[in-house]
Amino acid sequence: GDVVKAGTPLFADKDREVIRFVSPVSGTVKAVNRGERRVILEVVVESDGRQESETFSVADPLSLSAEEIKERLLQGGLWPALRQRPFDVVANPETQPKAIFVSAFDTAPLAADTDFVTAGSEADFQTGLNALTKLTSGKVHVNIDEKRNTLPVWTSLKQVQVNRFSGPHPAGNISVQVQRIDPINKGEVIWYVTPQHVTAIGKLFSAGVYDAIRKVAITGSEVKHPAYVKLFAGAQVQGLTGGNLTEEKKRFIRGDPRSGKGISADGFLGFYDTQLTVLPEGD
Repeated sequence: GDVVKAGTPLFADKDREVIRFVSPVSGTVKAVNRGERRVILEVVVESDGRQESETFSVADPLSLSAEEIKERLLQGGLWPALRQRPFDVVANPETQPKAIFVSAFDTAPLAADTDFVTAGSEADFQTGLNALTKLTSGKVHVNIDEKRNTLPVWTSLKQVQVNRFSGPHPAGNISVQVQRIDPINKGEVIWYVTPQHVTAIGKLFSAGVYDAIRKVAITGSEVKHPAYVKLFAGAQVQGLTGGNLTEEKKRFIRGDPRSGKGISADGFLGFYDTQLTVLPEGD
């Protein structure tokens, strides 16, 4: 029953309560669905259509300290955008990574075109990278594909090291890129961020708002007209596929066919998802 805005905290990490998970939309909390041992599975928010947002102070990341950058990301709900390896978990704000990686291409089957989803947001993308540079004593690596990444922005980025890759899947995987550029040794961690989250981080600093808008690829053989959809993170699948699917029995996958996770037809996309795949259900 609580009324929330975009950026209002819904719950926190139980081990590190400074890490907040916030609402992507303004509206009313309709349900808190729990699983075994009362673990939170879903917090369902019904949008009011107004998209009112919590407001945060605007600042140039290059003028802030690392601690100030961390505090703004934690308060603004975008700290979960930073994940760490090993273990592929939300980054620990009490540690410092030896490097931060951003993969600007995805070689997974039917994956979204990063050039398409980032076009028009180049300024916020650079601002987000500027913030990331303050969080590591090492380098921020932006990894591009020589054939896929054609936007001029990729070769004009500042404050970061641009690395060029070529080849088939899994060339776009962060783990492969880390192994080629800066392998993880015992006791070390690296952080990584998706391009759309880098843009959202930039907008937090440039506009002072939590931006949950994502471009998601709707793909798969059971989709009549594959397309990109602009939506809010965590959107329900039903609203994305109505009238655009075949009549066959289907399997819905958050992500790509190889490494995605199966969900129900009335399920929701996740915080990190940039792709929804619909395939025949083989049971």
